[in-house]
Order: sequence, then structure tokens, then C-alpha cells
Amino acid sequence: MKHTFDRGPEGWCSYEYQAGKRARRNMFVLVIWEKSGGVNGSGYIWTDEHGWSADTPEDPISVFPFDLRRNWVGEGAVDLRNAEVSVYLRGDGLELTGAKALFWVVSRGTSWHLDSHPIEIGYGGWPSQPDRFKLADDESLWHRTWASDPSNARSVSDVLADCTSYAIQLSGFTALPTGRISMDELEIKLA
Repeated sequence: MKHTFDRGPEGWCSYEYQAGKRARRNMFVLVIWEKSGGVNGSGYIWTDEHGWSADTPEDPISVFPFDLRRNWVGEGAVDLRNAEVSVYLRGDGLELTGAKALFWVVSRGTSWHLDSHPIEIGYGGWPSQPDRFKLADDESLWHRTWASDPSNARSVSDVLADCTSYAIQLSGFTALPTGRISMDELEIKLA
């Protein structure tokens, strides 16, 4: 699975939790697509604090600048156990206030983020190489961030095996992050 963003935003959105809470429905904001300026001059996507808000049920409270619900793009659940990920992230005027960028997965009412591997962000330019990491099927490397029914939460192995959404999550901040974050060349190689 490769997200090059050469032809558009490919269904990626930011999660506007607070607006959705007021409207009593989930609210997502389509990210901004740029035709050029990405890695090697390619297309890329970006968003800023106008597209996200604090998702307070997440533990820790988080924001979701980049979220893809697979059913939005006509895809079903995917088995991400031990998949290899590579991605470029860039920050321009990005104030994380202590947050880290983490890879996040969800399936049927349970979400986890890979807190053992904060994703590198290039500031003012794209990193020279993509950040590469493995979605290891090892719960000690992950943190469960939310469960609709905590007494019946799914294991990280179950969520990875039946992943319906994945995202880049900013988590661990002391004040809501602001500024622009961009993403390009996200590739997920299945095991």
C-alpha cells in the first residue's frame, strides 16, 4: 500500500473531534493537497490546527492531523501485523508543545498507538530519508489509547489483524499543537 499523493489527498482527513462533539457526529476535514513541493518535487498533503482539535476520549489526549478510514476509499480491513512502514513528515511553524508523532491503528472499538517509535519530523524541510519502522505484533511496544468498552478491549494483535483505519497521531502535548504538518510517500509493506 503506497500513498504517494501525486494525484490528490487519497481520502486522508484530519479529525475535528470538538466540532463533531457539538454536532453529535464524527467530523473530518479533508487535508490540503499540493501538486508539487513534496519529496523530490512530488505531490503531498498537509494540515494545521484549523483541521484538528483535541480528542479528549483518547488517553493521552491527542490530535489526528492525518487519518484514513479504509472504507472511505472502498477498501476493507487489512492485516498490518508485522508490516513495515516508511513515511516522510515535515513541520513548518509546527509547535508540538511536547507531543510526539505516532502511528495509530483502530478496529471495532479499540485503538492503539506505537509509542515505542516516535516518527521523525523534518523542520522547515523534508527529512533526507523516510522514517522506517515495523508494526510489530508485540503489545509491549504499543499503548492502548481508547476502547469503546474498556472491559472488552481488543488486543493490539487483534486490532492489527483487522485494521480498519490508520493515522498519524500527535500525542503527549501540554497545549494543543499548532502550525503546519505535511506528509508524503507513506508506504506500508505487508508481512
